[in-house]
Amino acid sequence: MNLQLTDEQRMIVEMVRTFVEKELQPYEEEVEREDGVRPELQRQIRDKALQFGLYAANMPEELGGAGLDTVSLVLMERELGRTSYALQHFVARPSSIIRACVGEQIETYLLPTIRGERHDCLAMSEPNAGSDVRGMECRAVRDGDEYVITGTKHFISHADVADYAILFAASGEEQTARGVRKKITSFLVDMGTPGFTVKRGYDVVSHRGYHNCILQFDGCRVPVGNILGVEHRGFDVANQWLGSTRLSVAAFCVGRAQRTLELCQQWAATRVQFGQPIGKNQGVSFKLADMATQIRAAEWLTLDAAWRTDQGAARDEDYAMAKLYATEMLAMVTDEAVQIFGGMGLAEENPVVRFWRDARVERIWDGTSEIQRHIISRALLRPFENR
Repeated sequence: MNLQLTDEQRMIVEMVRTFVEKELQPYEEEVEREDGVRPELQRQIRDKALQFGLYAANMPEELGGAGLDTVSLVLMERELGRTSYALQHFVARPSSIIRACVGEQIETYLLPTIRGERHDCLAMSEPNAGSDVRGMECRAVRDGDEYVITGTKHFISHADVADYAILFAASGEEQTARGVRKKITSFLVDMGTPGFTVKRGYDVVSHRGYHNCILQFDGCRVPVGNILGVEHRGFDVANQWLGSTRLSVAAFCVGRAQRTLELCQQWAATRVQFGQPIGKNQGVSFKLADMATQIRAAEWLTLDAAWRTDQGAARDEDYAMAKLYATEMLAMVTDEAVQIFGGMGLAEENPVVRFWRDARVERIWDGTSEIQRHIISRALLRPFENR
């Protein structure tokens, strides 16, 4: 494996970091204060991302995206991780699942989303079905050329600024060797469709301005033509396109941890106690060493999974390892950062306290740490089954 960056990749890193520092980071305090991104700022970020060629970087060039390889995309995600989700979200990387669009869906959903004219959100989690996706209760019942959808989704990120939802719903049942199992179908559902309402979700600790929402479906009618993928085979679509989201989370965590470490380095070198910078004390300097080491390890795990993806050799456990280690690394780094800053580490005007709060959710969304360990351990034991 050769992970020496190409000239183009180094240029991407420099361009995205400059974009983040000039176009996004100056608005972090405003987002924290207002708990949102005002519409004109949303448009400004989107327009500049389009201008710089950063928009829809995960989409193929022939469809209008930047067509980045996975390693380059991970490097971009790492740099975007140096600022808040609320701001970097508008440098959109549409859900890769919409590449499953066919026919009229391409002109209605796929291409406008890549051009920045429409925005998607992914609706999977439910109040009684989080990690247990097969336990979802939101139902889609066939009625002629339509499906009637009833149920609730929650913790749906940025649904308040989306134009449509990529909805997963139980559309039937089938008998398997392990008993009855629900069939799942994915749908493209426009905001404003009768019977479909979006409400502000829960007030949570992490990622102010990047809202979770509750989606309610009450007899919402969706044409059969809005099925994404194959009827009753929604998991096939998800498994094909959604693995990369865990890699994105891992890359984000690496970038956020790198920025946190930089702030700690500066503080340790300039904060004087007992007549010398606190970085000369092993109690602080050893923390910095551990932080740097774990950040490097998480970065290599993430880049390795990205490289394997580009080689067509990535496995579920590769993504799980990267996501597991990077999210738990970020928790350690931000917690130690608060300790290094002391009382000032808990001051609202210090970005470190925001990084510490934000880090908590990374071990939960896109598959909890426990789910990642399950994926990894299952892969380790699979060769010994049926022996």
